[in-house]
Amino acid sequence: MDSTLSPGTTAGIPELPALSQRIQNAADISIIVIYFLVVMAVGLWAMLKTDRGTVGGFFLAGRDMVWWTMGASLFASNIGSGHFVGLAGTGAASGIAIGAAEWNALVLALAAGWFFVPIYIKAGVMTIPEYLRKRFGGKRLQIYFSIFTLLVNVIVRTASSMFSGAVFIQLALGLDLYLSIFILLAITAIYTVTGGLASVIYTDTLQSFIMLIGSFILMGYAFSHIGGYESFTEKYMNAIPSVIQGDNLTASASCYTPQADSFHIFRDPITGDIPWPGLIFGMSITGLWFWCADQVMVQRCLSGKNMSHVKAACVLCGYLKLLPMFVMVMPGMISRIMFTDMVACVIPSECVKYCGVDVGCTNYAYPTLVLEVLPAGLRGLMLSVMVASLLSTLTSIFNSASTLFTMDLYTKIRKRASEKELLIAGRLFVVALLVISILWVPLVQMSQSGQLFHYISSVSSYLGPPVAAVFLLAVFCKRVNEPGAFWGLMIGLVIGLIRMIAEFAYGTGSCVAPSDCPRIICGVHYMYFSIILFCVSILVMLGISLLTKPIPDVNLYRLCWSLRNNTEERIDLGVEEERKEADHTEETEHPAPSRGCLRRAYDLFCGLQTTKPKLTKEEEEALMKKLTDTSEKPLWKTMMNINAIILLAVTVFINAYFA
Repeated sequence: MDSTLSPGTTAGIPELPALSQRIQNAADISIIVIYFLVVMAVGLWAMLKTDRGTVGGFFLAGRDMVWWTMGASLFASNIGSGHFVGLAGTGAASGIAIGAAEWNALVLALAAGWFFVPIYIKAGVMTIPEYLRKRFGGKRLQIYFSIFTLLVNVIVRTASSMFSGAVFIQLALGLDLYLSIFILLAITAIYTVTGGLASVIYTDTLQSFIMLIGSFILMGYAFSHIGGYESFTEKYMNAIPSVIQGDNLTASASCYTPQADSFHIFRDPITGDIPWPGLIFGMSITGLWFWCADQVMVQRCLSGKNMSHVKAACVLCGYLKLLPMFVMVMPGMISRIMFTDMVACVIPSECVKYCGVDVGCTNYAYPTLVLEVLPAGLRGLMLSVMVASLLSTLTSIFNSASTLFTMDLYTKIRKRASEKELLIAGRLFVVALLVISILWVPLVQMSQSGQLFHYISSVSSYLGPPVAAVFLLAVFCKRVNEPGAFWGLMIGLVIGLIRMIAEFAYGTGSCVAPSDCPRIICGVHYMYFSIILFCVSILVMLGISLLTKPIPDVNLYRLCWSLRNNTEERIDLGVEEERKEADHTEETEHPAPSRGCLRRAYDLFCGLQTTKPKLTKEEEEALMKKLTDTSEKPLWKTMMNINAIILLAVTVFINAYFA
């Protein structure tokens, strides 16, 4: 059987060393250097411009961000290199269906802006676990959620982002995978550690712009190369690798032939690789967790100037989320057309020859397309795009993780910690997070038949549904109490971990070498598992809550939807305990000692140089009133509602068109 390479492609698909030669020219290198100089300049400008000398300034950008920077940051924090590599790879393997998951997500982004974030702002919280403490009382939920989020940051976000970004750098520069990771992390850490959230958001805005330009240019080149959309649909269905035998096995036709429903997003609920009920409901559950209850995303919304800016940011992000289908999934499918033997390889020895991994090379679809299709200069721009998306995702994760560790865990260990100590502890924690994440990368590389996006989605489906359940009930069902929420989370976590650990222990296998995991554990599609786990968690939470004492309304004012507009004074659960701790840990102010030039320069770099006068009680109350205000001007409120309705209508239309 002949390989179906397009006429414009050389018969022999380039292997890793050959590809790395493509980027080594003056035009590409100049673009890359200029790009990094611009990004570092923007980061340093934001670092010096904004107030990083306070915890609120470092972690929430002083709550002074405008809608377009927040919207761009939401998009850039979500669309990392994992999406470029993962969406394109899964598109190459199975068609357009995975792109619809991005359209689901935009609905959840709107839900965050209209329903969840207003409650968080009214609650006056800085972190998501802090909301849980105010809503349910006690400390175990807050501590559990902080540790859980840090765990997810390691095994899902940081490791997958580092792997996907390093795949591209490895191909482009010919560097070792782990050396690529180290160089990127060094750059990332500099402006995360020094700049705080404002620096992250400003650089996100720049990088969103670069990502969109670069990916649109590549999409145009790719479609032009294969002769347009009609030719694309025809050639993809014939993109079959030439080597289907070897290593003492013959691959089944279903392993290497494009699926008959490759250009449909709603697939068979039983036999489909991405079943439509799982896509609509299962992915929406993990989306609810990610967009409405995740520190990385909610932190950006909490930094908004006012509620209208927050909603506008969610609408902008929603419109941007329409694009990945066209600028990531479809280019990945074109890569399969052009480099069929590499991207669609099924025989393990062939895959190892092309990309060094025996389970498949679909993760290399997008990087290979960039290096082979684009001319000099534009290749450098796209390398910058991939690095930008990696940096954007990692900086968002690092800043949010350091916020959680500092505000929710470190303050429990060091109750007398000064604000300066908290800032330094958050920065040191980022370094520890890096080391653990690097050690996890090999597991990411081998999971889910080498399809990165399925790895991210499956692990999220095992861990996220109980969290989505607890936040949905916390906001919309005031009857749910702390015992119900806690035991629902615990039981959901145990069920999810059993499935996840079994998959890692037995391996997820590939089409030619299926996993030996028992069907009773691994036989249910991960998207359906997400739905089951979500329902079980909700039933446990409601059941235990109804059997135990309810929380009085006076403790829930402005913490749940039905009581959101109540203006009476709220008595926070556990407030007496907090007051005792505050009285016990009250610090005595000491005059600042004189510092040398080097120490002053260090303080300036890390945002520790300003010692501000302590606010009076009246000033603190005025500040809190400003930070918890969710009022909107009627005109802008109506404008945002109209925009949200238009966006939802567009989403319904494109889902129907590709269904």
